[in-house]
Order: sequence, then C-alpha cells, then structure tokens
Amino acid sequence: MSGESDCTRTSPSAGSPSDSELLPDRPKYVCTLSPDLVTKAREELQEKPEWRLRDVQALRDMVCKDYPSLGTCLDDAFLLRFLRARKFDYDRALQLLVNYHTCRRTWPEVFSNLRPSAIKPVLESGFVTVLPHRDPQGRHVVCIRPDRWTPSNYPITENIRAIYLTLEKLIQSEETQVNGIVILADYKGVSLSKASHFGPFVAKKVIGILQDGFPIRIKAVNIINEPRIFKGIFAIIKPFLKEKIANRFFLHGCDLNSLHQNIPPVILPEEYGGTAGKLDISAWNELLLASEEDFLHDFSELVLPCDSSPHDLLVSGDADEKQCDDSLRGMKPQLYYCY
Repeated sequence: MSGESDCTRTSPSAGSPSDSELLPDRPKYVCTLSPDLVTKAREELQEKPEWRLRDVQALRDMVCKDYPSLGTCLDDAFLLRFLRARKFDYDRALQLLVNYHTCRRTWPEVFSNLRPSAIKPVLESGFVTVLPHRDPQGRHVVCIRPDRWTPSNYPITENIRAIYLTLEKLIQSEETQVNGIVILADYKGVSLSKASHFGPFVAKKVIGILQDGFPIRIKAVNIINEPRIFKGIFAIIKPFLKEKIANRFFLHGCDLNSLHQNIPPVILPEEYGGTAGKLDISAWNELLLASEEDFLHDFSELVLPCDSSPHDLLVSGDADEKQCDDSLRGMKPQLYYCY
C-alpha cells in the first residue's frame, strides 16, 4: 500500500457516515482500552474518546498534504500510536512519524530484512527479552543483558535489530501505548572491548530512534550491575539524551534493594532477587517468532516510493557522522580511565 494511494483515498472527515464506503479496505478502529485506561489516556495524553477519530483524520490529512510520498500506513490504529506518544499534539506527532520512516531508510544495516527469524540467534542468546508480568503501573519490563552477546558471532547492529523488533511487537498493544515501558539493563560482565563497539555514532543513532523516531513512552531505565566502565559509556550517551529521559535513568550498582524500589520483586526473576522464578526467555522468543507474518505485512506498507529518497525527508547525516567521529577519538582514553 503506497502513501500516494492512501492519500488519494483519504476521507474528508473522520465522523462522516460514508467513511466505510470511501475506505473499504482500511480496518475500522475498535478501542481495546479498559475504562481505567481510557481515563488515564484522557488525563495523561490528552486523548478524548469523542474526538479520537477526528484527531486521527487530522494527522492523516497533514501527512497527505505535507508528505504525500512518505509511503506510510494510514490506518487509524497505526496513526494513534504517534498521537499518543506525543500527547495528541498534531505537529509533534507528524514529526515523529516522519522521523520513524527516516530512521528506517537511513540505517540499512539495521532495517534491511527486518523480521524475527533474521535475528533468531540474538533472541536465543537471551540478549533481550520481556518479563512475563507487567509492573504495578501496567508497564512491560524489557530486560537487556549485554553480557549475553559475543561480538565475534555477529555485529552490534543485530542486537539493535532485536531490540527494535521487540519494541514494535510491544507497541501493537494499546495498553502499552498508554502505559509505556520500563527497561532493565544488566551490565554484569561488560568488558572494555565489548563497550568499545558502542561508540558515539551508534549511540546517537539508537538514542535518536528511541527519543524521536519511535512511538513508545520509556518511563524508566534501570541499570543493574554496572561496572566502573559504565561511567564512560554513560558519558558517551548523556549528551544525546533529553533532560526528561536522562532523569529517568537509575543506576543501582549491585544493590538489589535499590532496584526493588523501582521494580517490585514479585515480577522479577530470581536472578534479580525476585520471586517470579528463573528468567525464562522462551515464551517471549516464541511470541516474537510467531509474529513473522504480521511483521512482513506491516513492514511491507512502509515502503520508499521510487520518486523520493531519505534526503527528501531530512537533511544528510554527514555532519552528525563527522561529529561522532571526532567524539570517537577521545572515547577509548575515557573508557580506559573509567576501567
């Protein structure tokens, strides 16, 4: 489905009785939020159920007017992700949508052939998984364990691909769109040689996606078992972080009691002092791998039209790459000092 054909079939108003006739092949949106989450979305995200479809249509009209060749899916449910992530600010939601596509088109090492079966070795390593239980605020906990990665087996971009697909799967849930997610990163055993793979260029790309290029609300990042070298890693990351996100980082060291103040033991595995049994990665892996066809369908709609290029959307990243290269020159001495 191309962006042009979607735009030519856009209806004039969201509440029109003839919508279903004008857009017979666009899925009709059905809200799956509980009454409590509807209230939460209204209070925290400025989402008003009575205006929801009007807001979606407004964003759709903006896409068709300002970015007719974006090549995006324009379904109600898809566009709602971006409105919720930007608290129904039309302009910010549109920019997020454009950034989402631009990120995908300007980093082919990550986004080419992006499907669960392609990152199966990463999933089997346990580098990234999702805990089976949500926290008391209804948020999924994404668990990342860099020590499970062996750099000689595959490049760091494979890990990024696995994280991205995990987030894509999670954001399909309206509950997650409203509640957001929590990240638990275990840096036990991270060495200097492994940390050196995460240079400023990669850091800037990843943080750019998470902050400005993906429709998800990251509510907290809990770091556990971080070695002294993490000071150097965080020094690389922090300049790229917005203040709001930087304030959501919590460094616990080896103090499990500190971790438990943010994530209750009842949902944590035994490895982190919890009571939810051993950490089991199989359930999430099976769920993600079973979604192969869904991803193939969803991503097939996110195409780059033949008459446009990434540079039509955003300016070239050459200057950013040069800036990151300059930062890279000073990275290893800093890491050695922290180590």
